[in-house]
Amino acid sequence: MGLLKYAVKRALIAVPVVILVTVVVFLVQFLAPGDPVAILLGEFRDSPEVAAAIRKEWGFDQPVYLQYLRWFRRIISGDFGQSIAFNKVPISDLLVQTIPYTLWLNATALLFALLIAVPAGVISATRQYSAFDHGASLAAFIGISMPDFWLALMLMIIFGVGLRWFPIAGADTWKHVVLPATALGMSQAAALTRMIRSSMIEVLRMEYVQTARAKGLAERAVLVKHAFKNAAIPVVTLFGFRMAFLISGAVVIEFVFAWPGTGRLVANALFRRDYFVVQAAVTLSALVIVAANLFIDILYAYLDPRIRYA
Repeated sequence: MGLLKYAVKRALIAVPVVILVTVVVFLVQFLAPGDPVAILLGEFRDSPEVAAAIRKEWGFDQPVYLQYLRWFRRIISGDFGQSIAFNKVPISDLLVQTIPYTLWLNATALLFALLIAVPAGVISATRQYSAFDHGASLAAFIGISMPDFWLALMLMIIFGVGLRWFPIAGADTWKHVVLPATALGMSQAAALTRMIRSSMIEVLRMEYVQTARAKGLAERAVLVKHAFKNAAIPVVTLFGFRMAFLISGAVVIEFVFAWPGTGRLVANALFRRDYFVVQAAVTLSALVIVAANLFIDILYAYLDPRIRYA
């Protein structure tokens, strides 16, 4: 019950945060350069009558607070309005088309990072200052320092153009996700490796771990049941941070590999001054971030029962 009470408390705190996020996202569009009405006018740029009719149709002639309330009521029902630059296609349809690709890319990159970081970080911690530890630390340092776009181009040139092992554009088969997921997941794997290593080293020095070893428990049981669970607490923060951006995607990677995801959609909408699409994508991403933070808080309480009563 303690964990459930803590979860409900954190969920209630998240509600005003979500409302504040929607207010900020909505107001930012008024600070953006350009006028969306100019895009809708097309060849009627010099017609004040047409401009006035468009402003009335889209609700731009109303006070800001009424525009916000109208927009907020729509997004609660899942209606983000119509796109300005994409032939008035419902924005919800555009998001439905692009979000699965972004989820596919980011989830694959995150899985790739975990498969590398968890064993590398644990082995480095248990074999501190060994050749493996030095090699993993060097690889992690290089991975963190390497720009994603540069790595993406190198992977494309070597494995796409040179060896022709994987396609360099599109998202038709599982082969298309290999290069972009690798480019996106490399820096994540490097950061997670360093985090897991440092956290495991700190936990392995604690008295309860030494006591478990003194009782004759197998080393695997000591590492899995006693050390890794507690060492995972700070790692959850970084992992949750990456989860929060599963929807927003990676704009640069999606552009380099012509990946039809949300990040590329938002970039194209910015270039065409379709701020409604940007507004919808940012709002949805913000909601995912709030939900991810809530998930992290609950996971903290599960890993460390002392937190749930804080």
